[in-house]
Amino acid sequence: MSLEGKTAIVTGASHPRGMGAAVAAKLAGLGATVALVDLESTADELAERAAGIVASGGRAGAVHADATDGDSVQSCVATVVEQLGPPEILVNNAGVGIGSHQLLENSEEIWSQTLAVNLMGVNRFSCAVIPHMQAAGGGVIVNNSSMSGLGAIAGIPPPYTASKHAVIGLTKAIALEFGPDNIRCVAICPGSVRTQLHARVMEMHMDMHGLSYEEAEELEVSFIPLGYSCEPEEVAGVVAFLVGPEGRYLTGVSIPIAGGMAPGL
Repeated sequence: MSLEGKTAIVTGASHPRGMGAAVAAKLAGLGATVALVDLESTADELAERAAGIVASGGRAGAVHADATDGDSVQSCVATVVEQLGPPEILVNNAGVGIGSHQLLENSEEIWSQTLAVNLMGVNRFSCAVIPHMQAAGGGVIVNNSSMSGLGAIAGIPPPYTASKHAVIGLTKAIALEFGPDNIRCVAICPGSVRTQLHARVMEMHMDMHGLSYEEAEELEVSFIPLGYSCEPEEVAGVVAFLVGPEGRYLTGVSIPIAGGMAPGL
């Protein structure tokens, strides 16, 4: 499988153990020119991720954008087009998981912040990129939802759960409207992934159940039929399949990447 000649945008790509960084590295390894996108506050880490790809023989650049700001997103995409080429692949990975797991403890501000990034950020980047995909004769958008987008998981903040369900709805709407333009849109729904946020999930288990960190990890894994939490690189492998030629007949679907875990479904 080759992505040679393709330009890809991957948002939320700064953290070294994040899914975004893993996806960017995977796509670059398959020949794509990759724009790693994240907030300006992550400039050093973002530049380091891009430099690592270049040092490995890939093509990559770092571009800053705030997913909650429409002008920032439009400027980001314009920069990518100018410096790296029109994007034919968009991976909407940026997201936040703030708030309390108790519905009544979440303020309107928390709801607004969560939806601004997790839902509207996906919408803003998609709307900015789709015209370029139309001009190129097609493209692929991969939206990072969550297992929380397929069901309700105990301990997960309701604003996060609602936003990730909405991402799946938006994915289906994009797939329906732009399929005739040869633009595919799919959602991935990761479960337990050993990213920088893994420790936060373990702390949630510790608080809810009075467990040690090791016991919390054992509890997490007990929900997974395959018996382990996956690595970001495993998520990246699924994304690479979805954006490549072998995934060309998949659109409007949501792919669980969870080792068989299905809480709340």
